[in-house]
Amino acid sequence: MIKYRLFLQQCIRSKEVWISLLLITLLGILSIIIGSKHLSRQQEAITEVKMYQEQHFDRQVSLHNEDLGLLLYYLKFAHINTLNPLAGISIGQGDINPTVKRITIKTFEAQKFDTDLVNPMNLQSGNLDLSFVIIYLFPLLVIVLTFNVISEETETGTWRLMSIQTKSKLGFIVSKLLIRLGLLFVALIFLFCLAKFILNIPINSGFLSILGLSMLYIIFWFTLTFFVIVFKKSSGFNALLLLSIWLVLIVLLPAGINAYISSKYPVPEALSTAIAQRDGYHTKWDTDKLATIEKFYQHYPQFKKYGYPTDGFNWLWYYAMQQMGDDDSKTQQNALSEKIELRERTSKQIASVIPNMYIQLAFNLSAGTSMSQHIEYLNETEAFHERLRLFFYPKIFEEQHADTIDWNQFTPEYYNTKANLKPVQDMLPLLLASVFMMLISIPMVRRL
Repeated sequence: MIKYRLFLQQCIRSKEVWISLLLITLLGILSIIIGSKHLSRQQEAITEVKMYQEQHFDRQVSLHNEDLGLLLYYLKFAHINTLNPLAGISIGQGDINPTVKRITIKTFEAQKFDTDLVNPMNLQSGNLDLSFVIIYLFPLLVIVLTFNVISEETETGTWRLMSIQTKSKLGFIVSKLLIRLGLLFVALIFLFCLAKFILNIPINSGFLSILGLSMLYIIFWFTLTFFVIVFKKSSGFNALLLLSIWLVLIVLLPAGINAYISSKYPVPEALSTAIAQRDGYHTKWDTDKLATIEKFYQHYPQFKKYGYPTDGFNWLWYYAMQQMGDDDSKTQQNALSEKIELRERTSKQIASVIPNMYIQLAFNLSAGTSMSQHIEYLNETEAFHERLRLFFYPKIFEEQHADTIDWNQFTPEYYNTKANLKPVQDMLPLLLASVFMMLISIPMVRRL
């Protein structure tokens, strides 16, 4: 205990240590505030759409009571992705993908990827959320605190004296590293406690999973620096090498992997889907109405009883055209979904051996802000859209009035994002990486 107390006093006497810890804490607090504002914007959008939908329905029903087909042309129904407070820690795709979808019963594919208007400069710079501070900045602090743990002793001429007096060189080095690790853990836990109260995060498996992964991630960087410093090179060499490793792992590798995945799995289907959907609908204005209605009945044979009205404009033919927009682009839709799934799967496979990428994907998954979870939300929105169609189509085709429908039953529907967390399995890659680094470093200490 006396040894640890001396090491702690020696460490905290350094102004660089205090400045580094203060800076990372301030940046962490700033990131939590940014996360809180993100959650507030999302919550405001949810609250507003709940209030707006009721007013929207009342206004449109009063204007188009006698023409249900025209009313349903304008009416928008809200489908809300339930907000997870952990999104304030890891915003992920949440700044691009909307939390609320407001859809009509017209062609779904034209509405599927509608999103909010966002300043592209903000998207380019990204968000300073707590996950960014942990993944990008905490490793820099690890480097600052550890790069000269051995080299400083050598350069000041105390290493030889220490190696004679100490019982274990390994114990001496590990003790100094543990003191620094403890200081970082204090800062990390403080930030998570602050995030818990500011973001109103319940202490659940998701929160504990992110905390546990963060601690393991910091431990990994300590084991990595341990491996570098036991070569007993100069402080300048250690700092330069560690910063180079940080640059490769944090910046170059993710950028290169993103370029590789984009080139291996290009998505021309994104454009072809949009074109097929638009052609599937717009070309029907110049197509024989009978053929359009017949295709519609092939999709919905239960509606065949409404016949083939082809004289002039009618809503059966119009909504049949809308349906064809989705049906004619189905092949492209499936191809696009498959490409997105392939990209996601490949990213996860590669990330399993790159700690910073792995932890970012794990954070997003715990917070419900990953791409795969957004796709699941869109799929559920499509199912919601289909339920609306099946409810309203018969009433439109029978030319019912709007006042025959109880509009109070159409409140915004909510979707709960599934995280499918496996805490032990999620932490295993980082744990194995840390153990591996320790195993190859320990034999080198004995040769010092």
